Amino acid sequence: MSRLTVFLATVVTMIAFAGNALIGRAALRDTAIDAMSYTSIRLAAGAVVLVVIARLVRRGRERGSARLGGTWTSALALFAYAILFSFAYRGMAAGSGALVLFAAVQATMIGWGLVQGERFRPIQIAGLAIAGAGLVWLVAPGLDAPPLGAASAMAASGVAWGVYSLRGRGAGDPLAASAGNFARALPFAGLGSLVAATSATLDPAGVALAIASGAITSGIGYAIWYTVVPRLAATTAATVQLTVPAIASGMAVVFLGEALTLRLVLASIAILGGIAVVIVWRRKPPAIATPR
Repeated sequence: MSRLTVFLATVVTMIAFAGNALIGRAALRDTAIDAMSYTSIRLAAGAVVLVVIARLVRRGRERGSARLGGTWTSALALFAYAILFSFAYRGMAAGSGALVLFAAVQATMIGWGLVQGERFRPIQIAGLAIAGAGLVWLVAPGLDAPPLGAASAMAASGVAWGVYSLRGRGAGDPLAASAGNFARALPFAGLGSLVAATSATLDPAGVALAIASGAITSGIGYAIWYTVVPRLAATTAATVQLTVPAIASGMAVVFLGEALTLRLVLASIAILGGIAVVIVWRRKPPAIATPR
């Protein structure tokens, strides 16, 4: 794979991951679909696409059918991320949601590194302080602040995804593991759908957006990412994901008519810049979060 191909594939993947925020917000703001139904359809569509791709890739390498990876614990973390993501996007903008999600994912992974004995340099501590201040300012009360309930749900979603990413580190076949985790998440989604059956609402547009999120921006996006990431340095792979909240914010302005507020711009600079400092100055290769 040439450098140009790796670059283009990386750009497409980051746009796909940012697209998850836009699609989720558009579906839960502008259509009648409820959060539980959106989550279930998204996970089902993602499972189908990932299982098919994982089996095709494995069969291209060796004879016989592919055995899916993953674990039930990781699948539960995946479901927690997805349902909290959906509930959060009922009440907050795509740009600020993507930023809160990203910050929570990175905070979880950085926090786990500290628990494991990793020690930070003074410049990294300063970066963490700046990122934390930016996040606090983003959600602080104000006319253009996201609702606290929605922001809290998105932060919890990010923690769940951080746990999912940490559990996935070192997976021999990350594509097969993701396919297995998506498939195992379906019983959790089914149970949630049963509990929320009386309040379920569906419409063609909402269903189509949920399928697009699961099949395209999640399923196909993951498949491309897992092809590209072995060709990137660990620091590069970690820092390139800093572009996702910025891309999501820009796309939300263009496609969803969201306002690009001064608060969001300055908070983004503080949060993404602070996290970038932590990643770049790490003594060991950073943990790479799996796509969102």
